[in-house]
Amino acid sequence: MENIAEDNKQQELLEKIANQRKFLQKTPQIPLKTRKEVLKKLYQNIKSMMPDICDALQKDLNKSPTESYMTEIGLVLEEISYMLRHLRSLMRKKHVYTPISNFPAKSFHVPCAYGVVLIISPWNYPFLLAVQPLVDAIAAGNTVILKPSSNSANTSAVLESLLASTFDEAHATTILWNSKQDGDALLEQEYDFVFYTGSTNVGQKVLQSAAKHFTPAVLEMGGKSPCIVDESANIKLAAKRIVFGKFLNAGQTCVAPDFVFCHENVKDALVREIEKQIVLQYSIDPILNKSYPKMINEKQFNSVLGLIDAKNLIFGGKFDENVQKIEPTLVCATFEDEVMQREIFGPVLPIVTFKNLDEVVEKVGTLPKPLAFYVFTKNRKNAEFLMSSCQFGGGCVNDTIMHIANNHLGFGGIKQSGMGAYHGKVGFQTFSHFKNVVKKANWLDLPMRYQPFNKFKDWLIKMFLK
Repeated sequence: MENIAEDNKQQELLEKIANQRKFLQKTPQIPLKTRKEVLKKLYQNIKSMMPDICDALQKDLNKSPTESYMTEIGLVLEEISYMLRHLRSLMRKKHVYTPISNFPAKSFHVPCAYGVVLIISPWNYPFLLAVQPLVDAIAAGNTVILKPSSNSANTSAVLESLLASTFDEAHATTILWNSKQDGDALLEQEYDFVFYTGSTNVGQKVLQSAAKHFTPAVLEMGGKSPCIVDESANIKLAAKRIVFGKFLNAGQTCVAPDFVFCHENVKDALVREIEKQIVLQYSIDPILNKSYPKMINEKQFNSVLGLIDAKNLIFGGKFDENVQKIEPTLVCATFEDEVMQREIFGPVLPIVTFKNLDEVVEKVGTLPKPLAFYVFTKNRKNAEFLMSSCQFGGGCVNDTIMHIANNHLGFGGIKQSGMGAYHGKVGFQTFSHFKNVVKKANWLDLPMRYQPFNKFKDWLIKMFLK
């Protein structure tokens, strides 16, 4: 019976892919009007389903309606609004310079859809990280098969309902599969583009599967994103913004500051201010705070708890297994401690110290390249030195997280933290293949490229190509 069920799932997926290919065969270049109409419909359906979306996020992660809108729903609506404003320009054929060796001619590139796009989204921001890339893919003229995470089952069910009420199934649909075998079967199929957000380990499998079919892929992963605080930093403001970025979604954020790397002369002052900010933002008992999110499941809860070493504890450390909450926690650390060996993905913030910025650059250079990088300083030269000397996906000077809220900036990682980017114009370009064309005139045909060659042609070729 189990084999029959697996065969039925496989057949369902194959039919979805086949239907989307037929849809694209009929309309290989989805018109601007159609794209805008469906994006407007998606916008309105999200607005009307907002109570359901907020309820699902509360059940999955205990997110408050305010945090749900600020960090998920609002950013999706903003992405749709951006596409509706700019889609005509983004779709337009772009003319480029034509060298004289091609005279007489015009050169241009045309954005075209890849085709059937597979989007695999994670559980930590289950609405945002599913729908935002979907918006970019649809704007670029693709069809989409969305695989949301089974760990955020309530939000996944809402996503299924949202897509069903917005799109023809041949345009965009969901696959709600749960097991590892399901994931393997999903990746075995051939798509025209794959977009994955999640862990590095699974990202490797996604890339290997895509490579079998020579399918382009974008991977959005994570890593230990450092937060550098130098001697000149505004300590009170730095603490306020670090607490916001780190403990948002209870630390289950791929671009959260994973550790603070602060100058040894400001450590004590910074720790005191962070402690104050935790109380101000989350109350004296965050576990009882109804707006403070929980760990997604027991596995994640135990994983993060295992990183709290009592002898290194500075602040916090309390937890409640009944509600799977861990309060914002500060620990002192060295780079040899277990808490510094992997991405934490929870509300535990290690504090490490340095003596000079050269030490920071040297140490960060030995670590896997992070998705985000944050610097707090009043010294412009220090900011420029750190930003230019360290490799990372994106980041902020004197803030955390907020670079992802600007859809005029691409968002993506580098090497272990990802490849490729999206958001706004960059998102449209990511989900587009650009056909590059030279259109030659018929009224003149320069003879120099044709055989038989002679000294005069040789001279002409060298004159044009130099």
